[in-house]
Amino acid sequence: MAAAQGRLTDGAGGAGDGKDGERERNADAFAPLPFRAAVDALRAARPRPRIALEPVAPPRRLAPHAYALEAAVLDEDGEELADGRLILLHDPDGHDAWRGAFRLVTLVRAELQEPEMAADPLLPEVSWSWLTGALDARGLGYEEAGGTVTRASSHYFGALEERPAASQIEIRASWTPREGLGGVPDTGGHLAAWCDLLAQVTGLPPAGPAAEGPPAAPTAPVVPLPQRRGPRTQR
Repeated sequence: MAAAQGRLTDGAGGAGDGKDGERERNADAFAPLPFRAAVDALRAARPRPRIALEPVAPPRRLAPHAYALEAAVLDEDGEELADGRLILLHDPDGHDAWRGAFRLVTLVRAELQEPEMAADPLLPEVSWSWLTGALDARGLGYEEAGGTVTRASSHYFGALEERPAASQIEIRASWTPREGLGGVPDTGGHLAAWCDLLAQVTGLPPAGPAAEGPPAAPTAPVVPLPQRRGPRTQR
C-alpha cells in the first residue's frame, strides 16, 4: 500500500497520523449523525483479498464533511496492479448538483499490459460499464453518475528506449448514493462495489462469499474484458 501513497494524496499523510488524525477525530465529534454513520460503515468494511485499503486525509474544500480511502490491488507477489481513491462527501444542507446530501468521488488507475487493448475503441465504454455494472450488481441505488475514462500510452526513446511501451487507463467518476433510514446511504455496499471495480480493471476473478457487502446479483450487467494486467512499469 505504501506504493500507492504519494500518487493519489495531495501531500497529506494518512488520516490517522499526527495532527491530521487528531483533527479528523475532533471533526468526527461534531459531524452530523448521518455522516458519522456513513463513515463508520466504511471503517467497518473489509475488502476482498488482494485489495489493501487505507484511510487518508480527505480534501477540505469540496464539502463541509469528507472522508477518504485509498486502495491498492496487489498480485500474488505483492506487486501493485492498480490503485484508487474513494472520497465520501457530505453537505447537510444538500447540494443541487448532487441531488442529495452525499456524494461519492473516485479515481482508479491501472496499467494495461496488452497494447492492443489500449487501441480498442470500445475500451472507454466498457470501462465505464465496470463502474455502473458493479453498482447495479449489488442492487445499490444511485443518481447523477458521471465521469471520464482516459487512456494514455507512453513510448520511450533515446536513453530510455529499452523500456517497453506502457499504456494506462484512468477512471474518474462521482455519483450520489441513495439515502436510506435516517438519511444514511449504504456506504459499505458502495465500497464493496468500488472494490469490484478495482478487481475488474485488473482482471481479478469475482469475489468469494467472504467479501464484504451484499452479494452481487447473478444477472448483473457487468461487461467483462478478461485480461491480466502486469505490475506498474517502474519510472
